[in-house]
Amino acid sequence: MNSVKNIFSIKDFENLSGIKAHTIRIWEKRYNILEPMRTDTNIRCYDIKNLQKLLNIVVLHNYGYKISKIALLSPEEIPLKVKEIISEKSAKIHAIKSFKLAMMNFDHTLFFNTYDELLKDKTFKEVFHEVFIPLMEELGYLWQTDTISPAHEHFITYLIKQKLLSITEQIQSKPPTKTDRVYVLYLPSNEIHELGLMYLNYELLDNGYHTVYLGESVPIDSLVDLKNYFEKITFIGYLTVEPTVENLPQYIEKIEEDLLKDTNHELMLLGRLTSEINQSKLSEKVKVYSSISDCIISL
Repeated sequence: MNSVKNIFSIKDFENLSGIKAHTIRIWEKRYNILEPMRTDTNIRCYDIKNLQKLLNIVVLHNYGYKISKIALLSPEEIPLKVKEIISEKSAKIHAIKSFKLAMMNFDHTLFFNTYDELLKDKTFKEVFHEVFIPLMEELGYLWQTDTISPAHEHFITYLIKQKLLSITEQIQSKPPTKTDRVYVLYLPSNEIHELGLMYLNYELLDNGYHTVYLGESVPIDSLVDLKNYFEKITFIGYLTVEPTVENLPQYIEKIEEDLLKDTNHELMLLGRLTSEINQSKLSEKVKVYSSISDCIISL
């Protein structure tokens, strides 16, 4: 899907809000909480204002407000009520809602204001783990179900990268305090989803390690260039869509042969595709982690 979506189906609303389409229809019919438009074939569709209203209604409903009571509130009162009930406990839910709205509206200001509010009570690491990781996981689902366009995903990902690059730069100028190994971080050829890898690079730097960040779409041959440059390397590959499941065994075998054999080097693999790896066939130099958190704990 290449066009930017600003008109949504009721299925889109189900995906974005977590409320079943059947329930949304009931809320509409009984309480008139939304104002759907109709296509030429009389199918419901909604604009961005209806999306914003529904997401606010969901927040109120999750915190005990009955739909019948919410329906009595004016459009201006609903967001004010949401602000009143926001607490530390609900900050994550509210932030994710706000970031989704910022994405759908291509609204830089809402993104930055939400981020700044989070930093008043949380560290950057807490924001990334508690808000950005769940947000990106949800966006992956929304993209797969054609609820959001690639433009939406790129917009919000770029803004998160900006914050990550900014805080990484602050610590990158400091010399490493741990010099027993060098971490080389990369994405395989044709792999471009680097946000998780960028965060891991930040964590390693913050823990005093020397890192070499290579980024997206790096062939194994390019990694070979580093093989003899450092005495002990831990290569970190983040596998989301590449290599394909069918090619995973051969890919790992080639790394073991070309990069690890007869060296002190090691390989760490993360990302969605690691669930497809048969770990019983891996050498002791290859370690697989199911999440960034698990990987960080092992450092």
